[in-house]
Amino acid sequence: MTDMPTLEQIQALQQALAEARQHNEALAGELRVTRTERDLLKEQLNKFKRQLFAASSEVSGQHQKDMFFNEAEGLGAQAEPAAEEATPGDEAIDVPGHRRAKRGRKPLDPALPREVVRHELPESERVCPHDGAALREIGVETSEQLDIIPQQVRVIRHERVKYACPCCDGGLRLAARPAQVIPKGLFTECALAWMATAKYLDGLPLYRQAALLGRFGGTDISRNTVAASMVRVGQAVQPVMNLLRDELLDAPLVFGDETELQVLKEPGRKAQTKSYVWAQMTDGSGRDGTGPPIRLFSYAPSRSAATAMGLYAGIRAGAVLMTDGYDVYDKVAQTQQLVHLACWAHCRRYFHDALQACPKDQRGPDQLAARFIALIGKLYQIEAQAKRDGADLAELTLRRQRDSTPVIQDIEQLLLANLHSVLPQSLLGKALHYTAGQWHKLKRYVEDGR
Repeated sequence: MTDMPTLEQIQALQQALAEARQHNEALAGELRVTRTERDLLKEQLNKFKRQLFAASSEVSGQHQKDMFFNEAEGLGAQAEPAAEEATPGDEAIDVPGHRRAKRGRKPLDPALPREVVRHELPESERVCPHDGAALREIGVETSEQLDIIPQQVRVIRHERVKYACPCCDGGLRLAARPAQVIPKGLFTECALAWMATAKYLDGLPLYRQAALLGRFGGTDISRNTVAASMVRVGQAVQPVMNLLRDELLDAPLVFGDETELQVLKEPGRKAQTKSYVWAQMTDGSGRDGTGPPIRLFSYAPSRSAATAMGLYAGIRAGAVLMTDGYDVYDKVAQTQQLVHLACWAHCRRYFHDALQACPKDQRGPDQLAARFIALIGKLYQIEAQAKRDGADLAELTLRRQRDSTPVIQDIEQLLLANLHSVLPQSLLGKALHYTAGQWHKLKRYVEDGR
């Protein structure tokens, strides 16, 4: 017969069991933390891979650097070559009930200048083969092609005529020099406009422009000369920029944003130092918002509050300012007494990144990020329909309150139901907390038709 354990032995076993349970719980907690960290790292890794290698729907195709070499092959595989215009001789397509001609390409812009090239039969073929009578013209069959005249480089030679009195030596006069953006400059105003457009609209670097000038005109012009000319143009148009800024700051609705920029060879700063370009935009300039749209870009070495306050100094009180969640804009809106709105596009981008980080087999419409994206899409559909219908300010405000408010309420309910159940450090958690932090500014737009 075995001996019964003593009380001390039982207590020791219970203590050991409790310690083992605590150890197991600690290990389980460490395992959960490790798995969470692993999932977060995998999520970040997938995000970085997507940024490096995957196509993004939020990036314009013209910025895809990997299309530089095989752009024609890559894009050409997605579309058929432009079909010829439909003519009476084209092959018809049989459809039950009727016949229709093959669909041709879209017509070219009628505002473009036309050069007519006539194609006539030789004299020897303008005779009827049956009775020998001379053929008469009864009409023409037309087709159009788009032609491009390459850049033509020429030299404008200015000859300032001198005048002198034939009777004395004191009557010498010289015709005035024409007004120029850059006095005694090498380039005409048309050439400067072409350079500025190519550089800042088409993204053509100055060294390539210098090479183009050499190829088109055989003129050896350094890019330093072109660069110096662009600086002088910027100085010359500064008064116009000031007027544009005045019109923009007087508009009822202004959009603001900033983005990182690296500036090479900037005095006193390393090339790796971050600089910023601040964008200010309005779709309708002037106090009533009916003027032309304005886009202004300002360089600054930082994204400090002082920079933002300087850019928005003088903005009309009561105007609407739409920005992302950068807190500097909150100070601007409070100081300048603005109606501050948050940008739904920035909000959507957070959920888009969270959805793309999920495995492909988990990106269905029931995924939480996809549900937010779908609801935000409804808000944009309402705005697009109002624009197509030509809704005025009052009608737009009514539609937002009637149609958009229920959607916003659905988004809010979905947000509150999931805000504290998702890991805050995950991409989805960041999207939820960003939306929650900006919520009062996101939903405010339904109160105003601007």
